Amino acid sequence: VSGRCKVGDPMQVLNMKGEKVETGKVTKILYRTGEEGTLPLDEAVAGDIIQLAGFPTATVTDTVCNPEVSEPIPSIPIDPPTVCMTFSPNDSPLYGKEGTKFSSTMIWERLMKEAETNVSIQVTKSERSGEAFEVYGRGELQLGILIENMRREGFELQVSPPEVVYRMENGKREEPMEEVLVEVDDDHTGVVINKLSNRKAQLMDMQPSNEAGRTRIRLTAPSRGLLGYRSVFFTDSRGTGILTRLFSGYGPHCGPIDNLRKGVLISMATGKTTEYALKDLEARGTLFVGSRVDMYPGMIFGEHSKESDLECNPTKAKHVSNMRVTDGKDELVQLANPKTFSLEEALAYINHDEMLEITPKTIRMRKRELDGKRRKK
Repeated sequence: VSGRCKVGDPMQVLNMKGEKVETGKVTKILYRTGEEGTLPLDEAVAGDIIQLAGFPTATVTDTVCNPEVSEPIPSIPIDPPTVCMTFSPNDSPLYGKEGTKFSSTMIWERLMKEAETNVSIQVTKSERSGEAFEVYGRGELQLGILIENMRREGFELQVSPPEVVYRMENGKREEPMEEVLVEVDDDHTGVVINKLSNRKAQLMDMQPSNEAGRTRIRLTAPSRGLLGYRSVFFTDSRGTGILTRLFSGYGPHCGPIDNLRKGVLISMATGKTTEYALKDLEARGTLFVGSRVDMYPGMIFGEHSKESDLECNPTKAKHVSNMRVTDGKDELVQLANPKTFSLEEALAYINHDEMLEITPKTIRMRKRELDGKRRKK
């Protein structure tokens, strides 16, 4: 590679196939220094690390060159996005109480700003809703980082569970496949292989690791089966395991994966949770909230012990009466600690008919349709 570039020079942009993407003139040349930050530059030569302005369409893997050049520089293609999530403005009854940025315009501008600097993220407007946006990325962890950054910036929004991006090839549906490399203690090998097999993973190789008492396992699994598996893996390996994933290509659809969770407890009332109501609901499943937490109809506050969803009232209060208690005081209620979720765990937990409400202070799980009667239709 040789040559030099000056401000005002005409240039063209070629993609990996040699097709012309755009033409224009160099408007700015910038370079970085450790102490003074970004500074302008009049001329750059081959080997300099610089920033060019004047080509808004150019991206990674493209070649910026003289108009006379017809062959692009060979480059490594970027892995295509494998996961999609829908971002939309928050429309819950608790809308606007914790954040400072709510509108779809603000969300769209923030997503487009992210897409300019993060080449592995793609953003499009949803065809199902005018105020929703579909965000494509390389995994739920990457999109989870974007959501967490937006939370800290004051955004209120709701997101759908992550879904893999399918494609049709010769009339057959294909899904993204990943190569999974796991290193765990020998005692945890069985449970890790069993959990991954339930997620349609296929064992490719298994051999002792360089470290005594540990095993290295190589598998091939669909991206769909790996959604939410990271937290499960760390639990099964007692925090000592190492998990790496690499996109390997598209393969035939692996068939349905068994439901990995039970039903949920859904609020049917508005108000704050009470110890009196939660005491009776503890026997129905695992609670996600404690007492004095804001609730609204359609909000998920626990996991049902059975496969079906259950609507109940976690805000029910004890009626005041003039009956005297024999020991002179009310019964002391002691609730078990509620199960808490990180953002990544909550994204992996919700089903296709549910959504995650994101605010700067709270993460709430809810049904996509809040009205109970409409959900049953």
